Formats: sequence, structure tokens, C-alpha cells
Amino acid sequence: MTQDTTAFPLAAIEALHATILMARALAEGGRRIDLAGLDGQAASLCTAIALLPRPQAAPLAPALQALVRDVERLAMTLPAA
Repeated sequence: MTQDTTAFPLAAIEALHATILMARALAEGGRRIDLAGLDGQAASLCTAIALLPRPQAAPLAPALQALVRDVERLAMTLPAA
């Protein structure tokens, strides 16, 4: 039986995506948000993907690119520091 080693990173990408969408919705609604936990989630995700062999990591690229776009959209909703 082969183990799907992309399952954790894909689930982590989806979880981070949901968190970012929620944060963006709150920010757009004028709520203050704490993004401190995103660093840890992103670091765990990056580590998991870095440990995958390239053939297993490559299919995650579109989901990661979408995640980057989500982060950029979130950044645009945040007030300037």
C-alpha cells in the first residue's frame, strides 16, 4: 500500500486558504485581526513541502500559487503600518 504524502500539505494549504479568506472578510468588514498564527502555519506547510520529493511536490504548485494570491489580496485589505 502506498501512502499519499501530498495529503498533509494539501490539507494544510486548504486550511491556510480558509484562514486567509476569513481574515480577509473580517478585515474588509473593518475588524482588527491578529495574523500572528499564520507564520507558524506557513512555516509548517513550507517544511512539509520541502521534504517531499519533487515529483510529489510539483502537483501542489497551483494550490500554492492560489494561496500566494490570497495572501496578496489579504495584504491589500490591511491598513498601512
